[in-house]
Amino acid sequence: MVEPDHAYRVALVAFPGIRAFDVSVITEVWGTDRTDRGAPAFDLRRVAADTTTPIPMRGGLALLPDRALTWLPKADLVVVPGLDDHLTPAPAPVLDALRRAHTRGTTIAALCGGAFTLAQAGLLDGRRAITHWNLVDLLRTHHPEVIVVPDALFIEDGNIWTAAGTAAGIDLCLHLVRRAQGAEAAATIARSMVTAPFRTGTQAQFIEHPTPRFDRDADALAAVREHALRHLHEPQTVADLAAQAGMSPRSFARHFTAATGTTPLRWLLDQRLAAAQKLLERTDLPMREVARRAGFGSEVTMRQHFASRLATSPRAYRAAFSTGSTTGGSSPIAR
Repeated sequence: MVEPDHAYRVALVAFPGIRAFDVSVITEVWGTDRTDRGAPAFDLRRVAADTTTPIPMRGGLALLPDRALTWLPKADLVVVPGLDDHLTPAPAPVLDALRRAHTRGTTIAALCGGAFTLAQAGLLDGRRAITHWNLVDLLRTHHPEVIVVPDALFIEDGNIWTAAGTAAGIDLCLHLVRRAQGAEAAATIARSMVTAPFRTGTQAQFIEHPTPRFDRDADALAAVREHALRHLHEPQTVADLAAQAGMSPRSFARHFTAATGTTPLRWLLDQRLAAAQKLLERTDLPMREVARRAGFGSEVTMRQHFASRLATSPRAYRAAFSTGSTTGGSSPIAR
């Protein structure tokens, strides 16, 4: 296989004990060629201390590494899968390679119990990290130097990303695509995977699902979210959304958070950011018009939210991820 020079290089760190599900997620996101659909080119490599022996995984599966640990300096991103036994010790050469990658400034991400591997390497000492909600106490007990965050889908600290369990690994992988290649690239991959293209990392990983007596409320909340997205360009408050649902603001906020894992205002901000990202990528609209259509009201407000949530500016985001100028009039976000 010829390594494309322009491809974004991803290293899947493999050793005995890694979870097949996480390996599959990483492979599906970065190991599938979707360039014919406009997705960027990726070069995913399965990196291990020993490339001659298949790595066994649960369920009768095996992974054959195709690169040694010496390939890690070439990687733009290093991803560590979760573990079947979360206390599985990683081989010393793997831990050393992860430490060197972090020293070089390479972005490192761990899915689910992969946080235990990063903790073994000492990379999470004094850092905030997350894992599956059922493993939070175990991580705290075995690695007390880690600042374990109990309730999030994924978080970042010092260019090290950790994610909660199972589906949250998909969320983190898509977020890392969005961060490096833009919202449109992440959306293309999400559509191919038939999964949600945007779930913020601050969303709670454990969501209360409505019981049958709340089905009517759940339907009302879904209708409110749809209405809010259609009118994203208009000012909207929690009171406005609650009125759409026929609830008091307090009751609405409680039911909304229970159903989605996030507050109404945070959800609305996430949708505005996603809309602005798409407009910046797809159109050449002036910043003031992008801010208006996304519902920020002013370019200054949009810029402040980009800085606080995305660590960049709208102009820098457009320069990095613009897919070509259009008039903007036919944009599905345009109102």
